[in-house]
Amino acid sequence: MILETRQFACYVPKGEFVSPEPVMRVRARSSDCRVPRRRAIAPCCQNRRWPAAPLLLACELPKMFSIAHVRRCWFRTFLRMSARRPIGAGCLFVVASLLVGCSSSEPGDTAQSQPAAPAAIDDALKNRLDDAINFTQKRHMEAGVNNAWQIVHGILAYGRDLKIKAGGNVVPALDYLLEGGQLRGWTLRPASHGVEAIVESGTKAGQGHKDQWIGYMSLIGLPPDQKLIVQEREFTLMDMLTQAQWEVQDGMEASWTIMALSSYLSPLDAKWTASNGKEWQLEQLVAMEAAQDLAESPCGGTHRLYGLAMALNNYLADRAKRGETGPLTGGWLAADKKIKDSIALAKKHQQNDGTFSTQFFIRPATSTDISLQLHATGHTFEFLTMALPDEVLREPWMVRAADALCRLFDETRSMELECGALYHAAHGLILYRERLFGPLPPFEGSPDQAPAAIQASRGVPQ
Repeated sequence: MILETRQFACYVPKGEFVSPEPVMRVRARSSDCRVPRRRAIAPCCQNRRWPAAPLLLACELPKMFSIAHVRRCWFRTFLRMSARRPIGAGCLFVVASLLVGCSSSEPGDTAQSQPAAPAAIDDALKNRLDDAINFTQKRHMEAGVNNAWQIVHGILAYGRDLKIKAGGNVVPALDYLLEGGQLRGWTLRPASHGVEAIVESGTKAGQGHKDQWIGYMSLIGLPPDQKLIVQEREFTLMDMLTQAQWEVQDGMEASWTIMALSSYLSPLDAKWTASNGKEWQLEQLVAMEAAQDLAESPCGGTHRLYGLAMALNNYLADRAKRGETGPLTGGWLAADKKIKDSIALAKKHQQNDGTFSTQFFIRPATSTDISLQLHATGHTFEFLTMALPDEVLREPWMVRAADALCRLFDETRSMELECGALYHAAHGLILYRERLFGPLPPFEGSPDQAPAAIQASRGVPQ
């Protein structure tokens, strides 16, 4: 085991800087070492020179005995126990129901039975998901301040519901871009076979990966004939797709390319010829992606896995529509194996608090850096929500992961966050919420009620 100390700084919305305090970081080569989770000081106690303990007690004491707080603590404890001590979890539910579950019943009313444990968990989880999703939607960005890499990540999560400030008005970010709005990093130009999006790797301003923009447009459900203004000329998303097909080559990073192709290509086994004269099919790109090393891939390989899972889901749906049966073969079989192996590793390396490993699929690991926890757990959770069937999303390990991710959102509300981690995590929560509980209700409020989502790369990969 290796111990090291470093300075930890907390950033708050108004640009104030909280004096750094030494924080012990623990790095271990086994999963036996447990690092206590850092608890954020109550907002009303920040930037005070008074002793923290009395202030924290004064701020939090009224909440500690509220029914809502007791129910929330019971819910988290129930999730932890259900994975390891099912009988104890059942006893806990009975006791908690007697203590806090009957507040709405009339005295002497014995006809009304207590709600079943799954219903109670569903209700509590749904409320936590909605709270995290709604707050994050209100984080504000501006066209003159933020760049395309940040805002497109927000669009990935919220689609047309993401609002930004542009020209003194609050407008839907997606419509602003599609209608030719100017944004640093939104660099598109007419090309020989359609529309080309320029790759600006490492800048965290423009497109960071090949076909990232059209990949994300396909994720939010835009049709291929969606109009797009480029240099005052009208194109469609299909023009971006045909250019992407023309530029396909061996060994390329095709994670976002297969997202778009599996969404827009019809039929999915269609062939095309690229600029080097080679004939391609979607299955060849899927096989190429499945053969890549996840440890050497961006964000632990989660984008690669998400692309594979999305392409495989679309392929299976297309097969079912055409009435085709039989086992998977070729690139589709390789993708299926890669996805299943990665799901097993994510579950194996999950931490006791429900978060996923900060070393992704390599080994169990955690960090005292809450931003890094959000980055790793959010990206992994997003992949799992695309890859897993509905019944597995309700299993205790995934419910614990969802609860842990909501907790990370709660603890970072007063922080400006890196956009990749923030919006991939939000996208995962939205997918999870919609698959378990149906569509989200309409968003309310303007995007200026919460701290900004900022670039602030600080060493976190995109």
